[in-house]
Amino acid sequence: MKYRTCVSIAEKSPQNLKKNLKLALKKSDYVEIRLDFLKAEQIPKALEMIKHDLRKTVCTLRPKTEGGQFNGTEKERVSILKLMAEYNPFLLDIEFNTITKNSDLRNYLKKSKTKVLVSWHDFKKTPSSMILTDMLKKMTKISSTVKIVTTARSIDDSTRVLQLYRKKGKTNLIAFSMGELGRMSRILCLYLGSPYTYVSLGKPIASGQFSIDEVNKIISI
Repeated sequence: MKYRTCVSIAEKSPQNLKKNLKLALKKSDYVEIRLDFLKAEQIPKALEMIKHDLRKTVCTLRPKTEGGQFNGTEKERVSILKLMAEYNPFLLDIEFNTITKNSDLRNYLKKSKTKVLVSWHDFKKTPSSMILTDMLKKMTKISSTVKIVTTARSIDDSTRVLQLYRKKGKTNLIAFSMGELGRMSRILCLYLGSPYTYVSLGKPIASGQFSIDEVNKIISI
């Protein structure tokens, strides 16, 4: 079985974004583009520059309230998300809180047949198994591809998140924990059925993230 990776890249200029996207695609199956690291006015240019490589990309525009860098208004962000959808990426990452609160965006994505990755993060802790299971059920009603990420304060926290794979059914579930104590869950999720795991080109973008070279060495053992 082939285990897949998704390199996260976060650049502050369209030129660097294009350069590192090309590099990442040579090393990894998919690439997550953190467009929230660009200025809002740079995003249309960036999308045009990389449009031919978007079939293997997960496009993300994370607001500050969800651990991202986008600091414009929510109206501006939703407008840009719709623009991103027009470029038909492999997956468009939309936060669970965003898509449930914005029926206009939800209907737009449905009509445009955009492949949506619904994501939910807890940057402080790992909730109970009951809460995690309930969240999984709610998210699978919106999309067949779901991402649930928590913060591990103990090994038990990582185990609790990984137990979601027993309940995923036919859902494409990406679930792991952030932080040093959640680090190995980024590898174990692959063996439990995750379609890919997030890695970096070098310097981690998220807490506990492995580099693409480190993961390739581990999964080739």
